[in-house]
Amino acid sequence: MPPMTERLARHALQTDVEAGGPELKEIALCCVLDLLTAAIAGAGTAAPHAALGITDMHGKGDAPVWFEDRRSSLSLALLHNGLCASCLDLDDGNRAARGHPGASVIPTVLTLGASLPEVTGSAILSAIIAGYDVGVRIAASQRLDAIATRQTGRWAAFASCAAAGRLLGVSQKVLSEGLAIAGVLAPNQRANGSSGYSRATGNLVKEGIAFSARTGLEALFLAQRGFTGPIDLLDHDGFYDQVRLTAELGDRFEILDTYFKPYACCRYIHPALDALSQLMHGHDLVADDIARIDVHTFSQALRLANSCAPQTLVGLQYSLPFCLGVLAIEGDEALLPVSERLLFRKDLVLFAERVTLSVDEAAEARFPRETLARLQLTLKSGRIVSSALVTPRGDPSQPMERADLALKLQRVMSNRGITDVYEHVVGAVGCLGGGDPGPLLGVLETGFQRS
Repeated sequence: MPPMTERLARHALQTDVEAGGPELKEIALCCVLDLLTAAIAGAGTAAPHAALGITDMHGKGDAPVWFEDRRSSLSLALLHNGLCASCLDLDDGNRAARGHPGASVIPTVLTLGASLPEVTGSAILSAIIAGYDVGVRIAASQRLDAIATRQTGRWAAFASCAAAGRLLGVSQKVLSEGLAIAGVLAPNQRANGSSGYSRATGNLVKEGIAFSARTGLEALFLAQRGFTGPIDLLDHDGFYDQVRLTAELGDRFEILDTYFKPYACCRYIHPALDALSQLMHGHDLVADDIARIDVHTFSQALRLANSCAPQTLVGLQYSLPFCLGVLAIEGDEALLPVSERLLFRKDLVLFAERVTLSVDEAAEARFPRETLARLQLTLKSGRIVSSALVTPRGDPSQPMERADLALKLQRVMSNRGITDVYEHVVGAVGCLGGGDPGPLLGVLETGFQRS
């Protein structure tokens, strides 16, 4: 039997959006629209801004630097664009992978695709679907006892390499070697995030998604020039579940299980946010009515930083108590996206200190397939109100359709003071579905006007 990298390479190169039916194309278009929303939210923030400061290391080029009306080398542009997409935790995800394929795959495809004069919408969407499928399969097959970290950067290079290989139409041998190289060189991420050992999780490295995307693309380019890697790296069942890697390969695509995020914070926080929103609306409550919140959820959510007084935006994104305070006091639109004006607010800190976290046995048993939480609110009146176990909005079982994602984009742009490109973005995604990527690539190359 050929190595798994060869089997996945062949599968990626044969992926065709037009052969997959309308549901497959629609979810791919939803992923593109949602990724643009996340990138618009993140543009100009600390992480992508820092990347633009290292131009001397990367040289010049013609690759578009998203929303900056400038160009740079392909490497630097992809780093910047991927950081825009991933820095505010508003990008899509996949429960089986326990990570975020879109922020790696879509910037890779669109940044690279801008340099291909004859690129079609079909080729772009096929490449995106292929990248999701390869990346999620590899992530979902990781043996937990052998590969300790669950961070997206650990596997996103596979996804970006597969997507780029499909877009460029490389040979099966080249893509197989590219996947092998990418799997070795991708950032290990062991220290960082909820599955890491460091407690300093409020940093801009986050899950290393943009760096992994760049590594995946570089791995493919190296393979095109004869560089080689260990092409059997996925063939060891002690590290990767061989059955999961190839389950329904070619018959069902992993992108169909994408979830979308209505809040710019870690997905592990979302079920508690939705539960609080339901209770407050259902019982006509305001923040001052609440004396205490008991959150019962899965143990991985308790491993987030969960600071009641986060010092950075990243720290905020990984604090379940603080995000509950933001929703209760400011409303859910304050989380689309989060901003530095929320930091160091005494009212939000005091609210967060009213929150206690504990493990719910039912939620624990259903994780990681599902992320669930139930809340009990103790009101200042002495009354207690409780929720059932809540599944967050945006999961495949409670989907956000393209119209919902367009509303999410509108709210993000309004909160960021961007007034001039909403209709262009939505229309450009429609054009991509019709086969013409030109309007979409044009939007990405345009600088913003802010009110």
